[in-house]
Amino acid sequence: MNTIELWSGASKESIGDENQGCPSLSAYPVHGKDQSPAVIVCPGGRYFRRAAHEGEPVAKWLNGLGISAFVLNYRVSPYQHPIPLQDAQRAVRTVRHYAKDWNIDPERVGILGFSAGGHLASATGTLYDTGDNQSSDPIERQSSRPNLLILCYPVITFGAYGHRPSMHHLLGDSPDESLVALLSTEKKVTEDTPPTFLWHAADDERVPVENSLLFAGALSRHQVPFDLHVFESGGHGQGLAEGHPEVKAWPELCEAWLRKRNFV
Repeated sequence: MNTIELWSGASKESIGDENQGCPSLSAYPVHGKDQSPAVIVCPGGRYFRRAAHEGEPVAKWLNGLGISAFVLNYRVSPYQHPIPLQDAQRAVRTVRHYAKDWNIDPERVGILGFSAGGHLASATGTLYDTGDNQSSDPIERQSSRPNLLILCYPVITFGAYGHRPSMHHLLGDSPDESLVALLSTEKKVTEDTPPTFLWHAADDERVPVENSLLFAGALSRHQVPFDLHVFESGGHGQGLAEGHPEVKAWPELCEAWLRKRNFV
């Protein structure tokens, strides 16, 4: 594993203990003759921290599937929107820019997120741009659109079923309604939103299952391919869920979906 700064010198300027070494990517490459797909991993943590068990273990699972993984050390509170989204967009652009050097297929770059990291991943997949061809920074000329999304018990909406701690840390105490609408990502789905794998537990008391249902409903209305799995029990924050009798099935289900999408 090695660390890649997303902007030169940016890590030296970050504020708060949780943001030391941010923004950066922790790289977990796979090695082989053929170009590998890549997935950027966004751990959750209410936009207040980044949960370790949703980072490196997930990257190593992806490595086992032949996928190069990059754990995104995105900036969290006291940073607010648009900083985390800019970090995620920059991560996608960076992987694409260095794809040839890192033996990665630039047309197979996905993003995976848990909880608030799932919100960040969904925002990256719905609020992307095609790059700035006039930029003096060659990385900024790359598209920030991921080729697929993997959303694990994601925060999606800041409406009726929203996760208030995530919204508070990302948007502040009294956010403008236009920002609340912009960052309720179920409202930003279009026919160009990337194919998406979602899973959630029906008994999740922190981030209600309606978050995944809202996003899946929007994908369905726009005829975007998706795979949704709702488990009867599992709570919140399970990560790879290796010890849970029900939700431990999600990595295998996701592997099958990734195979269908030519990522495995």
